Amino acid sequence: MTVEAGEIVGLLGANGAGKTTLIRMLLGLVLPSEGTIRLFGRPPSRETRVRLGYVPQGLGLYTDLTAVENLDFVAHAFAHNGLPETSKVAPEAGGRLVGDIGLGLQRRLAFEAALGHEPGLLILDEPTSGVDPLSRTRLWDTIHVQAERGVGVLVTTHYMQEAQQCDRLVLMSRGRRVAAGSDADIIGSTTAAEVDPAADWSRAFAVLDAAGLPVTLAGRRVRVADTPPERVRDVLAAGGVEAGVRSVPATLEEKMIIIERAATSGPSAPVASTRTAST
Repeated sequence: MTVEAGEIVGLLGANGAGKTTLIRMLLGLVLPSEGTIRLFGRPPSRETRVRLGYVPQGLGLYTDLTAVENLDFVAHAFAHNGLPETSKVAPEAGGRLVGDIGLGLQRRLAFEAALGHEPGLLILDEPTSGVDPLSRTRLWDTIHVQAERGVGVLVTTHYMQEAQQCDRLVLMSRGRRVAAGSDADIIGSTTAAEVDPAADWSRAFAVLDAAGLPVTLAGRRVRVADTPPERVRDVLAAGGVEAGVRSVPATLEEKMIIIERAATSGPSAPVASTRTAST
Protein backbone atom coordinates (compact mmCIF):
# COMPACT_ATOMS: atom_id res chain seq x y z
CA MET A 1 0.00 0.00 0.00
CA THR A 2 1.09 3.56 -0.56
CA VAL A 3 0.18 6.99 0.75
CA GLU A 4 0.87 9.81 -1.66
CA ALA A 5 1.34 13.50 -0.91
CA GLY A 6 -2.01 15.25 -0.43
CA GLU A 7 -3.92 11.97 -0.23
CA ILE A 8 -6.15 10.73 2.60
CA VAL A 9 -6.00 6.94 2.92
CA GLY A 10 -8.39 5.23 5.30
CA LEU A 11 -7.17 2.05 6.99
CA LEU A 12 -10.13 -0.13 7.99
CA GLY A 13 -10.52 -3.48 9.69
CA ALA A 14 -11.90 -5.23 12.74
CA ASN A 15 -10.13 -5.08 16.09
CA GLY A 16 -7.00 -7.17 15.81
CA ALA A 17 -6.73 -6.81 12.03
CA GLY A 18 -3.24 -5.31 12.34
CA LYS A 19 -3.89 -1.60 11.83
CA THR A 20 -2.08 -0.35 14.93
CA THR A 21 0.76 -2.84 14.37
CA LEU A 22 1.25 -1.44 10.87
CA ILE A 23 1.33 2.07 12.30
CA ARG A 24 3.95 1.02 14.86
CA MET A 25 6.04 -0.30 11.96
CA LEU A 26 5.76 3.07 10.21
CA LEU A 27 6.92 4.79 13.39
CA GLY A 28 9.93 2.47 13.58
CA LEU A 29 8.78 0.89 16.84
CA VAL A 30 8.25 -2.60 15.37
CA LEU A 31 10.29 -4.30 12.66
CA PRO A 32 8.32 -6.16 9.95
CA SER A 33 8.93 -9.90 9.79
CA GLU A 34 8.58 -9.70 6.00
CA GLY A 35 8.34 -6.99 3.39
CA THR A 36 9.71 -3.48 3.16
CA ILE A 37 8.65 -0.14 4.60
CA ARG A 38 9.76 3.12 3.02
CA LEU A 39 9.03 6.58 4.39
CA PHE A 40 9.86 9.36 1.95
CA GLY A 41 11.90 6.76 0.04
CA ARG A 42 13.92 5.63 3.07
CA PRO A 43 13.63 3.04 5.86
CA PRO A 44 12.05 4.35 9.10
CA SER A 45 14.61 6.26 11.17
CA ARG A 46 14.98 9.25 13.47
CA GLU A 47 15.26 11.42 10.36
CA THR A 48 11.99 10.17 8.85
CA ARG A 49 10.26 10.33 12.25
CA VAL A 50 10.88 14.08 12.32
CA ARG A 51 8.72 14.35 9.19
CA LEU A 52 5.80 12.42 10.73
CA GLY A 53 2.87 13.78 12.69
CA TYR A 54 1.20 11.16 14.88
CA VAL A 55 -2.00 11.13 16.92
CA PRO A 56 -2.33 7.78 18.75
CA GLN A 57 -5.55 6.32 20.15
CA GLY A 58 -4.48 7.45 23.62
CA LEU A 59 -3.61 10.94 22.27
CA GLY A 60 -0.04 10.87 23.64
CA LEU A 61 -0.57 13.86 25.94
CA TYR A 62 0.78 14.37 29.46
CA THR A 63 -2.32 14.81 31.62
CA ASP A 64 -0.33 16.34 34.50
CA LEU A 65 0.92 19.18 32.28
CA THR A 66 -1.01 22.14 30.88
CA ALA A 67 -1.80 22.52 27.20
CA VAL A 68 1.02 25.04 26.76
CA GLU A 69 3.49 22.76 28.57
CA ASN A 70 2.51 19.83 26.34
CA LEU A 71 2.98 21.91 23.19
CA ASP A 72 6.23 23.35 24.47
CA PHE A 73 7.58 19.86 25.16
CA VAL A 74 6.69 18.67 21.64
CA ALA A 75 8.11 21.82 20.06
CA HIS A 76 11.46 21.30 21.79
CA ALA A 77 11.48 17.58 20.92
CA PHE A 78 11.17 18.48 17.23
CA ALA A 79 13.43 21.55 17.52
CA HIS A 80 10.50 23.69 16.39
CA ASN A 81 9.99 27.04 18.10
CA GLY A 82 6.92 29.20 18.66
CA LEU A 83 4.25 26.49 18.75
CA PRO A 84 2.58 27.46 22.05
CA GLU A 85 2.14 31.08 20.96
CA THR A 86 0.16 30.03 17.85
CA SER A 87 -2.07 27.58 19.70
CA LYS A 88 -5.85 27.95 19.49
CA VAL A 89 -6.46 25.33 22.17
CA ALA A 90 -4.23 26.73 24.92
CA PRO A 91 -6.35 29.89 25.49
CA GLU A 92 -9.49 27.72 25.78
CA ALA A 93 -7.76 25.40 28.23
CA GLY A 94 -7.03 28.42 30.41
CA GLY A 95 -3.93 27.07 32.14
CA ARG A 96 -5.69 23.93 33.39
CA LEU A 97 -3.98 20.55 33.42
CA VAL A 98 -4.81 18.46 30.35
CA GLY A 99 -6.40 15.84 32.59
CA ASP A 100 -8.95 18.45 33.67
CA ILE A 101 -10.14 19.52 30.20
CA GLY A 102 -12.73 17.77 28.02
CA LEU A 103 -11.93 15.00 25.55
CA GLY A 104 -12.84 17.14 22.54
CA LEU A 105 -10.37 19.82 23.58
CA GLN A 106 -7.76 17.15 24.31
CA ARG A 107 -8.10 15.76 20.79
CA ARG A 108 -7.72 19.21 19.27
CA LEU A 109 -4.60 19.67 21.40
CA ALA A 110 -3.22 16.33 20.18
CA PHE A 111 -3.75 17.52 16.59
CA GLU A 112 -1.90 20.76 17.31
CA ALA A 113 0.98 18.81 18.84
CA ALA A 114 1.15 16.52 15.80
CA LEU A 115 1.05 19.37 13.28
CA GLY A 116 3.32 21.90 14.99
CA HIS A 117 6.49 20.75 13.21
CA GLU A 118 4.76 20.79 9.78
CA PRO A 119 4.98 17.05 8.96
CA GLY A 120 4.86 15.59 5.47
CA LEU A 121 2.88 12.54 6.61
CA LEU A 122 0.13 12.59 9.24
CA ILE A 123 -0.74 9.28 10.91
CA LEU A 124 -4.00 9.21 12.86
CA ASP A 125 -5.12 6.17 14.85
CA GLU A 126 -8.89 6.57 15.46
CA PRO A 127 -8.48 10.33 15.97
CA THR A 128 -12.17 11.12 16.62
CA SER A 129 -13.08 8.26 18.94
CA GLY A 130 -15.35 9.33 21.78
CA VAL A 131 -16.01 12.92 20.69
CA ASP A 132 -19.33 14.52 19.75
CA PRO A 133 -20.38 14.87 16.07
CA LEU A 134 -19.54 18.60 15.91
CA SER A 135 -16.04 18.08 17.26
CA ARG A 136 -15.59 15.16 14.87
CA THR A 137 -16.53 17.38 11.93
CA ARG A 138 -14.06 20.07 13.03
CA LEU A 139 -11.25 17.53 13.32
CA TRP A 140 -11.99 16.25 9.82
CA ASP A 141 -11.93 19.81 8.53
CA THR A 142 -8.38 19.97 9.90
CA ILE A 143 -7.51 16.70 8.13
CA HIS A 144 -8.79 18.01 4.79
CA VAL A 145 -6.90 21.29 5.20
CA GLN A 146 -3.66 19.37 5.75
CA ALA A 147 -4.27 17.20 2.68
CA GLU A 148 -4.91 20.32 0.59
CA ARG A 149 -1.52 21.58 1.74
CA GLY A 150 0.11 18.44 0.34
CA VAL A 151 0.38 16.41 3.53
CA GLY A 152 -0.23 12.67 3.13
CA VAL A 153 -2.71 11.29 5.67
CA LEU A 154 -3.13 7.71 6.90
CA VAL A 155 -6.13 7.39 9.22
CA THR A 156 -7.83 4.46 10.95
CA THR A 157 -11.50 4.75 11.85
CA HIS A 158 -14.51 2.65 12.77
CA TYR A 159 -16.95 5.30 11.54
CA MET A 160 -18.16 4.51 8.03
CA GLN A 161 -19.17 8.15 7.48
CA GLU A 162 -15.54 9.11 8.05
CA ALA A 163 -14.30 6.38 5.73
CA GLN A 164 -16.32 7.97 2.93
CA GLN A 165 -14.31 11.18 3.37
CA CYS A 166 -11.09 9.38 2.43
CA ASP A 167 -9.67 9.44 -1.10
CA ARG A 168 -8.95 5.74 -0.92
CA LEU A 169 -9.56 2.88 1.50
CA VAL A 170 -7.48 -0.15 2.47
CA LEU A 171 -9.17 -3.04 4.30
CA MET A 172 -7.09 -5.29 6.53
CA SER A 173 -7.83 -8.67 8.07
CA ARG A 174 -5.39 -10.81 10.08
CA GLY A 175 -2.46 -8.68 9.02
CA ARG A 176 -3.24 -8.81 5.33
CA ARG A 177 -4.61 -6.29 2.86
CA VAL A 178 -7.84 -7.85 1.62
CA ALA A 179 -9.38 -4.99 -0.40
CA ALA A 180 -8.52 -1.49 -1.58
CA GLY A 181 -10.07 1.38 -3.53
CA SER A 182 -13.02 3.71 -3.04
CA ASP A 183 -16.04 2.54 -1.05
CA ALA A 184 -17.85 1.96 -4.37
CA ASP A 185 -14.91 -0.12 -5.65
CA ILE A 186 -14.89 -2.28 -2.53
CA ILE A 187 -18.66 -2.78 -2.37
CA GLY A 188 -18.92 -3.49 -6.10
CA SER A 189 -22.10 -5.36 -7.02
CA THR A 190 -22.58 -6.88 -3.55
CA THR A 191 -26.15 -6.73 -2.33
CA ALA A 192 -28.01 -7.31 0.92
CA ALA A 193 -31.43 -8.76 1.67
CA GLU A 194 -33.57 -6.31 3.63
CA VAL A 195 -36.54 -7.50 5.67
CA ASP A 196 -39.79 -5.54 5.43
CA PRO A 197 -39.55 -2.98 8.28
CA ALA A 198 -43.20 -3.63 9.10
CA ALA A 199 -42.27 -7.12 10.32
CA ASP A 200 -41.34 -7.99 13.91
CA TRP A 201 -37.74 -6.81 13.57
CA SER A 202 -36.47 -8.17 16.91
CA ARG A 203 -37.80 -11.65 16.22
CA ALA A 204 -36.59 -11.57 12.62
CA PHE A 205 -33.11 -10.58 13.78
CA ALA A 206 -33.02 -13.38 16.36
CA VAL A 207 -34.10 -16.03 13.84
CA LEU A 208 -31.56 -14.96 11.20
CA ASP A 209 -28.77 -14.63 13.75
CA ALA A 210 -29.50 -18.10 15.11
CA ALA A 211 -29.18 -19.44 11.55
CA GLY A 212 -25.64 -18.07 11.36
CA LEU A 213 -26.36 -15.51 8.66
CA PRO A 214 -24.41 -12.19 8.53
CA VAL A 215 -27.34 -10.16 9.87
CA THR A 216 -27.08 -6.47 10.81
CA LEU A 217 -29.50 -3.90 12.14
CA ALA A 218 -29.84 -0.37 10.75
CA GLY A 219 -32.37 1.31 13.01
CA ARG A 220 -35.19 -1.25 12.84
CA ARG A 221 -34.25 -2.46 9.40
CA VAL A 222 -32.94 -6.02 9.48
CA ARG A 223 -30.42 -6.70 6.69
CA VAL A 224 -28.47 -9.78 5.66
CA ALA A 225 -25.42 -9.15 3.49
CA ASP A 226 -24.49 -11.22 0.45
CA THR A 227 -27.49 -13.54 0.86
CA PRO A 228 -30.30 -14.10 -1.69
CA PRO A 229 -33.71 -12.79 -0.54
CA GLU A 230 -35.17 -16.26 -1.11
CA ARG A 231 -32.76 -17.76 1.40
CA VAL A 232 -33.63 -15.12 4.01
CA ARG A 233 -37.34 -15.58 3.37
CA ASP A 234 -37.07 -19.36 3.85
CA VAL A 235 -35.12 -19.00 7.11
CA LEU A 236 -37.66 -16.54 8.46
CA ALA A 237 -40.58 -18.78 7.49
CA ALA A 238 -38.94 -21.76 9.19
CA GLY A 239 -38.66 -19.63 12.32
CA GLY A 240 -42.30 -18.62 12.18
CA VAL A 241 -41.73 -15.10 10.82
CA GLU A 242 -43.66 -14.13 7.72
CA ALA A 243 -42.12 -11.04 6.10
CA GLY A 244 -41.32 -9.56 2.74
CA VAL A 245 -37.67 -9.45 1.73
CA ARG A 246 -36.09 -7.35 -1.01
CA SER A 247 -32.63 -7.01 -2.48
CA VAL A 248 -30.79 -3.70 -1.83
CA PRO A 249 -27.21 -2.47 -2.39
CA ALA A 250 -24.84 -3.49 0.41
CA THR A 251 -23.14 -0.91 2.60
CA LEU A 252 -19.40 -0.63 3.18
CA GLU A 253 -19.83 -1.98 6.70
CA GLU A 254 -21.69 -5.03 5.37
CA LYS A 255 -18.98 -5.64 2.79
CA MET A 256 -16.39 -5.52 5.58
CA ILE A 257 -18.38 -8.12 7.51
CA ILE A 258 -18.44 -10.39 4.46
CA ILE A 259 -14.70 -10.03 3.92
CA GLU A 260 -13.92 -10.62 7.59
CA ARG A 261 -16.12 -13.74 7.74
CA ALA A 262 -14.41 -15.14 4.66
CA ALA A 263 -10.97 -14.42 6.09
CA THR A 264 -11.67 -15.97 9.49
CA SER A 265 -13.47 -19.04 8.14
CA GLY A 266 -10.86 -19.88 5.52
CA PRO A 267 -7.58 -21.78 6.00
CA SER A 268 -4.79 -20.05 7.89
CA ALA A 269 -2.46 -18.11 5.60
CA PRO A 270 0.89 -16.40 6.20
CA VAL A 271 0.93 -12.66 6.72
CA ALA A 272 1.36 -10.91 3.39
CA SER A 273 4.24 -8.54 2.78
CA THR A 274 3.25 -4.93 3.24
CA ARG A 275 5.07 -2.30 1.23
CA THR A 276 4.24 1.17 2.46
CA ALA A 277 5.53 4.47 1.12
CA SER A 278 4.76 8.16 1.41
CA THR A 279 5.98 10.92 -0.86
